[in-house]
Amino acid sequence: MSDELLSRIENHVLWLTINRPDAGNALTPQVRDELRDRLVQASAEVGVRAVVITGAGSKHFCTGADLRVSRPIVERPDDAPEAVIGERAHLMRTGMPLLVNAVIDCDKPVIAAVNGTAAGAGSALVLASDLAIAADHARIIQVFVRRGLVPDGGTAYLLTRLVGMKKAKELVLFGDDLPAAEAERLGLVNRVVPADRLEAETKDWAERLASGPRSLVFAKRLLNRAPDGDRATSLEEEALAVELNNLTHDAQEGVASFVERRPVEFKGW
Repeated sequence: MSDELLSRIENHVLWLTINRPDAGNALTPQVRDELRDRLVQASAEVGVRAVVITGAGSKHFCTGADLRVSRPIVERPDDAPEAVIGERAHLMRTGMPLLVNAVIDCDKPVIAAVNGTAAGAGSALVLASDLAIAADHARIIQVFVRRGLVPDGGTAYLLTRLVGMKKAKELVLFGDDLPAAEAERLGLVNRVVPADRLEAETKDWAERLASGPRSLVFAKRLLNRAPDGDRATSLEEEALAVELNNLTHDAQEGVASFVERRPVEFKGW
């Protein structure tokens, strides 16, 4: 892992920090893919029970893809055109969408600690996270229109489900800054705190999640799938999740601690 993505585990919480403050914590392809891979790995790590994504410094969370970085040169036959139809779409499908999916599909709860501006693909990270805590000076910007670009990274899919169609269109078509307080009112972040309290508040939430039961994995999956499923499918998946969860140590511990009238101690398995 490069020094542009910092990773540490404390009290079963995996902290991932985009470490490019001089570039607005913009994502290069390498950092994007490292972040994706680390999230995928976290699902299988027994010692990781919650994840935090944040940015270095106090100005930017993540300002999206670094547009100054050239895309990789792909070798092609001498008589091939400079661009082949479908090539760019393939690059898009295998780029930011895979990172957004890694956030959504991570078995462990993911918190975005929004320490500053979250723009473009950076805003998509906030939308995809399970929970978000923002510093009071933070802003979320659907910056695509300012650059003449189409929203990507699952922005249209996620934003419409979080704020509704009319508000999503306003945010995307104008690309205006959305202050943290307004983002909280719209439900894009859960809590806004003074900047000097962001790490402590995030740590509190993350460690509460990390001390929780294995059932959080099943709860996250059910919640993620609910908006796109019909009632019958949702109830069937719920029944299967309950059966599987009841076989876990933590479910049995939860019941035993209640019966024995003692404090519960979940293990995460």
